[in-house]
Amino acid sequence: MGGAAVNASPETVSDRLEGLTSWDSDWSGLRVVVTGIGVSGFAAADTLIELGAKVVVVDASTTAKAQAQADTLKIVGAVDVLLGQDAVNSLPLIEGEKPELVVTSPGWRPDQALLAAAKRKHIPVWGDVELAWRLRVREGRKTADWLAITGTNGKTTTVGMTESMLQAAGLKAIAVGNVGTPILDALRDPVDYDAFAVELSSFQLHWSHSLSPVASVCLNVAEDHVDWHGSYESYLADKAKVYENTQKAAIYNAEQIETERMVENADVIEGCRAVAFTTNTPAISMVGIVDGLLVDRAFIAERKDSAAELAALADLGAVAPRHMVANALAAAALVRAYGVEPAAVKQGLVNFLPGEHRIQLVAKQNDVLWVNDSKATNPHAASAALSAFSNVVWIAGGLSKGVNYDDLVKEHAHRLKAVVLIGADTDALEGSLRRHAPDVPVILQPKGETEEVETAVASPIFGETIMAQAVASAADVAAPGDTVLMAPAAASMDQFSSYAHRGDAFIQAVRELVEGQAQTTEE
Repeated sequence: MGGAAVNASPETVSDRLEGLTSWDSDWSGLRVVVTGIGVSGFAAADTLIELGAKVVVVDASTTAKAQAQADTLKIVGAVDVLLGQDAVNSLPLIEGEKPELVVTSPGWRPDQALLAAAKRKHIPVWGDVELAWRLRVREGRKTADWLAITGTNGKTTTVGMTESMLQAAGLKAIAVGNVGTPILDALRDPVDYDAFAVELSSFQLHWSHSLSPVASVCLNVAEDHVDWHGSYESYLADKAKVYENTQKAAIYNAEQIETERMVENADVIEGCRAVAFTTNTPAISMVGIVDGLLVDRAFIAERKDSAAELAALADLGAVAPRHMVANALAAAALVRAYGVEPAAVKQGLVNFLPGEHRIQLVAKQNDVLWVNDSKATNPHAASAALSAFSNVVWIAGGLSKGVNYDDLVKEHAHRLKAVVLIGADTDALEGSLRRHAPDVPVILQPKGETEEVETAVASPIFGETIMAQAVASAADVAAPGDTVLMAPAAASMDQFSSYAHRGDAFIQAVRELVEGQAQTTEE
């Protein structure tokens, strides 16, 4: 008998979604809209298509790359791929019916028109991480354990250290998540991983609902992404979700009360412990520093009156600022909670190669250190970098996004020998320097225009040129014993295509300077 089609109620849809808890669940025919066709969105769409879902992908971009991604998804079985601004302004139907689920790329704000429409229609929204968590169990495959890491700064470094320690213990482990390999790609990798070191942004945590990691950590928090979250309180609430349903150890920063409160308020699995890390002497149930050693007073039976040596500060390399030590301690706590022995912690740190543009020692010439920390895109990260050195010629500035620099300058004025300002928007930082470090010389560089990003090669005042001028200015004032630190405390997109482009420009300029000085000496 015929009749009009009846759309499933929100409750019915929810019941079906609640049952989707493994790769082997019945995903076939599930109507899913995937927002975004970048790395995360493409992986989500490709995975869902493989599982038999009916997938429509939307993205505002119409670039050649986006079109190529769209063509690929259509070939593998997407119902449709809609590109352009109009495509993201409303919730599309899938073969004439309302979607049952939206899977969003992490950068999409909750108030974006399509996502807001999904909420009004009671259609659940997941992130790619939530989808990956539900797919982690697969018949005939090992289920990787998750060690979850978030924080305003230091996530990528800590994830890399965690991966290195796990691998040093002989485990098959990989760093996944916010930077690097998408979790969904790792799940489909033929390698049977023992563990994932998972980097989670506040965006990804916002769209996650059912994660249950073996151990978790929030490294630190500072005001960031408030425009996305709506308020600092909402940002903190999303960061705190990293601790929900943690199984063995919820690890917090003993030097930042906000992270401890997150653990206190978290709904964890029965038996989960609260463990702290500190760059000072550790109390019971902490990891910390004693006489230049990283030590464990949390995961040993004799923790009341002794500590286990994990590594030495020297194992962290030539430059080991305090925040890098904190990252190492957090990683150590994560893997110790997972059962990794102290020897593997030490070997993992020795093996670890820090990512480029993070406290990267570029050169030492005439007893002057040249350090690249282009990844320091906000005041909190720049403060951590500045804390590592005494006499600093600071190259700073960029796209400030309305940030207040007063606290940063007040805290570090005593260590500043001079400041070289780059960026098209230097007023805020320059004003803070005048108010709180009036005796510190400030050297202004020419300002390129934001639009010049599109014509960087042709512009005479842009990118490499500006950085070369900044490096030359820094060299003029730097003396033996000084550190020239490029830690901008701002985003890069006013004069560079990315923080990596900015860091590469600094490295190139420093190397050319050093080579020139060496040739002059030889002559």
